Order: sequence, then C-alpha cells, then structure tokens
Amino acid sequence: MSALICGSIAFDTIMVFHDRFRNHILPEQVHILNVSFLVPELRREFGGCAGNIAYNLALLGGDGRPMGTVGEDFGPYAEWLDRHGIARDHVRVVPGTYTAQAYITTDQDDNQITAFHPGAMSHAHLSRVGDARGVTIGLVSPDGRQGMIEHAEQFAAAGIPFMFDPGQGMPLFDGAELQRFASQATWLAFNDYEAKLMAERTGKGPEALAQQAAAVVVTRGAAGSLVFTRQRVYEIPAAPAAAVVDPTGCGDAYRAGLLYGLMNGLDWETTGRIAALMGAVKVEQAGTQNHRCSRDELAARFKEAFGFDFG
Repeated sequence: MSALICGSIAFDTIMVFHDRFRNHILPEQVHILNVSFLVPELRREFGGCAGNIAYNLALLGGDGRPMGTVGEDFGPYAEWLDRHGIARDHVRVVPGTYTAQAYITTDQDDNQITAFHPGAMSHAHLSRVGDARGVTIGLVSPDGRQGMIEHAEQFAAAGIPFMFDPGQGMPLFDGAELQRFASQATWLAFNDYEAKLMAERTGKGPEALAQQAAAVVVTRGAAGSLVFTRQRVYEIPAAPAAAVVDPTGCGDAYRAGLLYGLMNGLDWETTGRIAALMGAVKVEQAGTQNHRCSRDELAARFKEAFGFDFG
C-alpha cells in the first residue's frame, strides 16, 4: 500500500540567541521596534509536514509519497529524500520561487520569533491527486490554502480514504469550510488546542465529529492521546522518551504512526501506540528529521514500552 501525503515541504532555519528577548525589547517602545540579535548557533533543517511525515513513515517501513510544491533551491532536500528512499515523483518544482522557509530565533527562555515565507507552497494546488497512481490512502496536512481545499475534494471524488490534519493551517478556514473537510475525510487528527478550535468554529467536538468520520484522533502531549470512534473512545498512553530535547515535528511523527497502522489494518489501540512511539523517538532529537531508528529497533522499543508486538 502507498500513502499520498499532501502538505508543506520546507527548510527550517533555526537560530539560538544566548540571552532573553525581554532584556532587549522595551515594551514602551514596541511601536518603533528596531532590534538585532546576535545568534552564534544556527542550523538548517529539512522540514515541512509532508516531508516530515514521509520520513517517519519510511522509518517504519511504510511507503509514503509526499506531494508538495518546492522552489528552485530544492536541490539539497531532493538529495536528502533520495538518500532515505523517499519517492519525490509528486514533488513539483515551481520556477522562479523559493521552497517554503521558516526562520526561527529562540532565546534562553524558549521564546521564539518566527518569520515564514510560503514561497512555492502557495502553488500547492498545481499538484493533483489524480496524477498519483497506486495510492490507497491519503493525508491532507498544512499546505497552501487552495491546495488543501482541492486535494481534499480530489481524494473524496476518487474514493480514496484520507486523513484531514489541518494543524497550523486551521486559521485559514472558517467553520463552514472546516465542516466540509470533516464531511469529506475518513479520519480527522488534531492536537488538543486544534480540537477546541474546531469545536468553536463548527459547533462539533470530537464526539460529534466521530459520528460522521471513522475516527477522530486528539493528541495531548505527555498526557497521551484519545481516539474517538462511533462505538467508543480509546485512551492511548504516551510512550516513554529517554529525553525531551525538541518537540518540533512530534505531531508529524505521530501522524506517520497513524498512517502505518491504517495501511496495515491494525486496531486503534495498536495504531495509537505506534504513533505515540514515533512521537517519543522524535522528541529525543533536535530537528524534525534527525532521528535514526531501524524498524527492528522501533519494534523492540514498542514491545518494551507496551508489552506486545505490533507485527
């Protein structure tokens, strides 16, 4: 089985300021703000939801094909995907654009100032679900607004079951649009904040949404996650992590675990625990695609954490 993962593909430039922003920003002068921060630490990471999810699914041995739009600077990322055996048949280069870029400056209190340039991501609608062959499951994750709308419509029209994961893209849509996504998708995935925002905008909480979707997954960080279905609610514990280094990208790693379970016909109790394990593996490393773990190592960690094999 192959999963078509529609979403952003981006470079993350992460800078560390060895002080506190509050020591250099005068609240009474924010109307004429003009500051510069010396950042001795800088790293450039491969990121974006589609790239991150495909990377984590590959660690599990699953076939995830990212579908996204990138710019003319995509070369190093293309080499990275090739090195890790991730197909890029559906990654489209848009001439005259940059790949989406996030510039993140973090201070000693873990406060962040972020600038995001969408670049080629704004052209996500140029890629079409129908161009992918042999796809049996899909995912619509944060991407260009029109791309998210059209990809959901295309999955639904093609009869391909898919997961809707709005993430940071949720503010782009009003209640009626979010309700349409929910009616098209087979599964829905949110973190706890997004689930509350979804309820506020549509008038439907996870329990109500689970009456129209096959399942609604809500992650709660260290508190684990919940899977709402028509019949019951599954409580999924968090997987133990050796250290909490960087939570960035944990949601994407979790969603890769969900896709793996769905692609292999596993029950929700197993699927949720695989997803939890992937989040724990990711949180132990800085960056979104720097963690390394073979499938055998993942299977051993799963059994140690939960007491049974996931197959």
